[in-house]
Order: sequence, then structure tokens, then C-alpha cells
Amino acid sequence: MSLKGMVRAELSRLVQRYGYELMDRASLYEWQKPSDTPLRSDGPTDPYLTESNPRLLELRQRYAGFDPAVTTADLWTADYVSGDRLRYFRGHDAYLWQRIGPNMNEFGYVLATYYVRSIDALGLMSRVTDDTWFGNFTFTIDGTTVSRDMLDSIMELCFLENHLHLSAIRDVRILDVGAGYGRLGHRTCETIPSVADYVCVDAVAQSTFISEFYLKFRKSRARVVALDEIDATLKTWTPDLAVNVHSFSECRLEAIDWWLALLARHGVRYLMIVPNDPWEDGRGTLITNDRQDFSPLIAKRGYTLVAHEPKYRDPIVQRYAINPTHYYLFELTSPRSTV
Repeated sequence: MSLKGMVRAELSRLVQRYGYELMDRASLYEWQKPSDTPLRSDGPTDPYLTESNPRLLELRQRYAGFDPAVTTADLWTADYVSGDRLRYFRGHDAYLWQRIGPNMNEFGYVLATYYVRSIDALGLMSRVTDDTWFGNFTFTIDGTTVSRDMLDSIMELCFLENHLHLSAIRDVRILDVGAGYGRLGHRTCETIPSVADYVCVDAVAQSTFISEFYLKFRKSRARVVALDEIDATLKTWTPDLAVNVHSFSECRLEAIDWWLALLARHGVRYLMIVPNDPWEDGRGTLITNDRQDFSPLIAKRGYTLVAHEPKYRDPIVQRYAINPTHYYLFELTSPRSTV
């Protein structure tokens, strides 16, 4: 064996002890090689999105005086969405990881795109488009411009269509809890005419500020209600469905329970939850980012699991497509204590 071969063999044995393999760069696909991945695209933004904006300052002051059970944050602190993160809120950052994370590479996007085409019974992909505004990443695949925003939104709507026949129900009302920048509200109102009203709410002042701006920018029918107005809103407006996408996973248990109590108190019948954890065991356990199980809180408020499936129902696609997770649908079957 040559000296080069001996060195390689010894290095291989060394790294294998720590769970790694030594690979030639020539044997890797381009998307497998390390790269300096940008955290946002070079797309345009808007000067309205500044930390000194009076509307944002007002919302921050109002939220600072709200119930700390719901506003005290471990992750979504004041600087989590600030500066460039505020102006480029659709980049790879707080609201939607796109370039770093589980399968966030070209192969993962290609696989997700063809999978969505295979399940898209409503033809949603032919009715939506995307762009690079506010730092968003897009890919051109099979002649279509796609993004994680678009693909995730379509899959979430397909899940609701499969289990609730969303497009066939007249005058559906939806509440989006932890709505972020409002991307699901925009996509839902863009593609599902049966949705009569879609309300976005968030316990983070920056999110309320951004979603108000973004939905107006997209000329969406979806609307935003501030956190300190949501209880009063629900006294006169009862949604048929609440959705919580990648939000409860980033909350403290006290905040999750506050929201669940609110939904139960106002008789919101269905609740869809999408957690962050991509590798959960499939037994219906829902956990926060710090590994706290919040499943008992859901049962405590009277919600019963009626549907649960992987984001990608094909196990190989679930393993390799972008951002695998699981979808859950609950029904309020036995309202319990809301105190």
C-alpha cells in the first residue's frame, strides 16, 4: 500500500470512531459539498420594514403589557427578528428555514416538488407563483418556480382537503395561531374560494407587524388581529378551524396551554398542528424544541386526535425531501377546563 493509501486508511479508521466516513469530493454530488450558502436571496424589500416604524413600536408596547404567560419567549426574543431579519423576513431565518436544515438542498427541493405534483388533486401548483421578495429563495424545477413557502403551503392545504374536504365547505373560517408572516393565510385565500375569512394572530409583535404588511402587499383577503384583540374577536367570530404551523414547538408550555384554553373556550372545533421535530416516533407525541411534551395539554383542553400522518406519506420521500415533519388534526370532542 502506498503512503497515501496508508494515510487514508488510518484517517478513515479515526473518523469512523466518531460516526463519520472519509469521502473523496469527486464522489459527491454538488449539493452534497460544503458551500457558503447565503442566508437570503438578492430579492427586493421595502423601506417600511424598519425597527423605528411607529406601528411596530406601538405593537411592542401593547404586547409588553399583555399576559406574560403567552408573551414570555425563550426563542422569539426582541432581537430574533430585527435589522436585516426584519427587512428580509422571507430569507433563511426565523420564519422559514430554506437552505440549512433537514434535506434543504437541491435534491430535497426536486423530490418535494414532484411529490407535491403527485398529491395535488386540487391543482394548486398551477394557481400559485412565487418570487424573491423579502429574501425568499426560489428554484426552477420542471418549468415551475417553487419555494419552501409554496410547497409547504400546498401540502398543508392538501392535508386539510383530504381530512376535512376544505374546498367543499361553504364559508369556512380559519384562525392561524402563530401565523408568522402570514404565508399560509395568503396561500389559502389565493387558492380556496370557499374560505370566507382567514385571521392571523401571533404573540410576537414583529410577526403581527410583518404579517399586516405582507398580506396587504399581496392584496390578500386574509387579515390580521392583534394579540390583545383576539379574545374579543372570538366572542363574535368563531372559526371552524385553527391551524398552528411550526409555532407551538417554539413556545413555552404555559403559552401553548394559554392558546389551547382560548380555542376551547370559544368552541373552535378543529385544530391542525405541525411540529418542528422531523423525526418524531409516529406515536402522536408532540414536543417543543426543548423536548417538552405538550400532548397532555391538548387532551386536557378536550381535543382528540382524528388524523395523523407524515408530511410525505411515502417513507423514502419523507426521509429525503425538504423539512420532513408530521401533520396532526384534532377535534374538540369534550370541552374541559379553560381556566
